[in-house]
Amino acid sequence: MKNVYKSIKNGFILIALILSTSCSDSFFDVNENPNDPPVSTPGLTLPVAQNTFASLNGTTMTYLGNMVMYNWATPSNWSANGQLFRYQFTNSFNNSVFTTPYGSIFKDLTYIQGYEDPTGAVDYTAYKVIAQVIKGFQYQYLVDLYGDVPFTEANKRAENTTPKYDDSETIYKSVIDSLTIYSEKALNLPEIAENPESSDIIFGGNMEQWIQFANTIKLRMLIRLSNTGQDAYIKQQIDLINANGMGYITEDVVANPNYSKDTNKQSPFWNYAGYNTSDAEQDRHDYTVASDYTIDYLTTTNDPRIGYLYSASEDGGEFKGVWQSTELPGEGFTSGDLSKIGVGLLKSFDQDQPIMLLSEALFLQAEAVVRGYLPGGAGEAQDLYEKAITASFDYLGVAESPSDYYNQNIPNVSWNASTDKIQAIIVQKWIALNGTSSIESWMEWVRTGFPNNLPTPDDSDGVRPVRLLYPTSEYSTNGDNVPPSSINDAFTKYPFWKQ
Repeated sequence: MKNVYKSIKNGFILIALILSTSCSDSFFDVNENPNDPPVSTPGLTLPVAQNTFASLNGTTMTYLGNMVMYNWATPSNWSANGQLFRYQFTNSFNNSVFTTPYGSIFKDLTYIQGYEDPTGAVDYTAYKVIAQVIKGFQYQYLVDLYGDVPFTEANKRAENTTPKYDDSETIYKSVIDSLTIYSEKALNLPEIAENPESSDIIFGGNMEQWIQFANTIKLRMLIRLSNTGQDAYIKQQIDLINANGMGYITEDVVANPNYSKDTNKQSPFWNYAGYNTSDAEQDRHDYTVASDYTIDYLTTTNDPRIGYLYSASEDGGEFKGVWQSTELPGEGFTSGDLSKIGVGLLKSFDQDQPIMLLSEALFLQAEAVVRGYLPGGAGEAQDLYEKAITASFDYLGVAESPSDYYNQNIPNVSWNASTDKIQAIIVQKWIALNGTSSIESWMEWVRTGFPNNLPTPDDSDGVRPVRLLYPTSEYSTNGDNVPPSSINDAFTKYPFWKQ
C-alpha cells in the first residue's frame, strides 16, 4: 500500500491545510458539527471517520484482544491492567468500544450516506459504498462483543435519541445483505460518480479493493455462522460473493493518512504502545510485555516470528515472558527483564495502521474450503493455509523462510501433521493476529475454543470472558431499550452464533 500512499500524499497535505484553518490539533477534525453541509462534504468527512475507525480498532480493541488472548502481560514494576487480569468486565469497562462507533464513526458515515450535492453535479455513490463497508465491519464486532445493539433506529441524531436494540442475528444478516447490495453499487457506479481518491485513507479510491474488502468481511461473518446449522444460507451467500467476480483482499488492509511525527498525527498503534513525538517511551510500551505461555509456544514450535512479535529483554537479551497477574515477584520480572512488543509490530511513527491482514483473509478461505463452502479439496486448503502463514511472515518482516517453519512435523504448524484442520487454522490465526487484530482471535476462541489450552490470569476465577457489557451511559440515556445484564453475562452469555 505504500505506493498508493505516496501517490496521494500531496492530496492529504492539502486536506490538512484546509482543515487547519478551523480545526483543533486532531488529525482530521472537520468541525464540531461535521453534519452541516455548508461546512463539511463527504470528501472532508470520510477521512475523519476512517481515521477514527482505524484508531479504535488499532489501539483500544487491539490491546483488549491481546490481553484476553494471553499474548501480553504486565511486569512487576507496574500496577497497570489490574482490571483486565481480574476479568472485571463491568459496565464501565472499555466503554469506547461501544461509544466511539455510535458517537463518532457511525455519525460521520451516516452523514456521508445522507449527503446529496445541492447542485446535482456530483454523485457520491462511491463514498456511500465505503461508508457502508466500514459500518458492516464495525457492526459485526458490536454484535460479536455485545449481542443486540441499536441498528435500525441508530444514527438518527435528534430524530431519535433513544434507539431500540435490534436482534443480533437480524443485524448480522442485514449487514451481510448490505455488503452484497453496496458491492453491486460499486460495480455499477454512475458516470458522474466522484472517486474518493485522496479522501480515502485506506484504498485511495480503488473501488475494486473496497469490493474485495466487503467480500472478505462478509466471508468472516458467514464463517461465524458455521456452527448454527445454516450451511445452505452460507453457501447461497458465498455464491453471491463469487458472482461479483472480485474475490477477496489480496493484500493487508491498512489506513495511512500520511502519518507524521507530530502531535496527534503519529500512527495510532505506534503512539499508543510505542513512543511519543520526542522518541520517549510511552508508559504502555514499558508495562506491556510478553506472556510466558506465548513465548514458550513460539519457542517450542521453532517459530522465527518470536523475534518480530517480541523484542529480546533489555537486561538479559533473551525472549522471556511472564504470567498474567497483579502480584509478581520483583526480581527477574521487571520490564527490563522481559520481552516487550517487537519490531514487526512497532515499525515507525508513520507505519500503516492495520485493519485486516491478508493472513486472516487466507485463513478464512482455508476454513471455508475445509467446511465445503468454497470449492477445492485438501490440497487447496493446505495451499491457502501455507499462504496465510507466509503473509504473516511478510507483514512482520520476518527474514527466515516460512516453508522451513510450516514444513516441520508439528501439529498445528504443519498441515499434514495436524489431525484437526480447523484447530490448526485457528491456532495459526492466533499467532498471525498477535499484536494487531487480536480482538478477532478472541472471537474465534469464543467460536471454536482454540487455542484450547490458553491459561487465564492468576487473579481471575479461571473463566475467560466471552463478551463485553453495555456501557453505564446506555442505561442512563436509553434505559428503556438497553437489554438488562449482569456481571455474569460477560462469562456466560455467548453470541447468537455460538451454538
